Amino acid sequence: MERKMIVTTTSVIEGHPVVKYLGIVTGETIFGANVFKDIAASFTDFFGGRSTSYENTLTEARENAIREMVEAARSMGANAVIGVDLDYETVGQNGSMLMVNASGTAVVVES
Repeated sequence: MERKMIVTTTSVIEGHPVVKYLGIVTGETIFGANVFKDIAASFTDFFGGRSTSYENTLTEARENAIREMVEAARSMGANAVIGVDLDYETVGQNGSMLMVNASGTAVVVES
């Protein structure tokens, strides 16, 4: 059974002191927005409201970046990632792609 990885934006985990720092880990993902999402978002922009198609893309991109970061930490022998930071950028021609980067410090904490 795969052990649970603790992932947190804080630098400490209450009740779980860090016993070993393993290094920085990252996960990146880039998602392109397709023409159908752009058309749906243009209607939302015109009429108002939330763009669920873009929100779903953003959620999927963030989850993928975190998953990659956790896999990198696990491969180093970590059981936690602390100090997690998420960065979002638009890249590509006309900002048509979304890049999400997750980074943190892979550590071993007491259980």
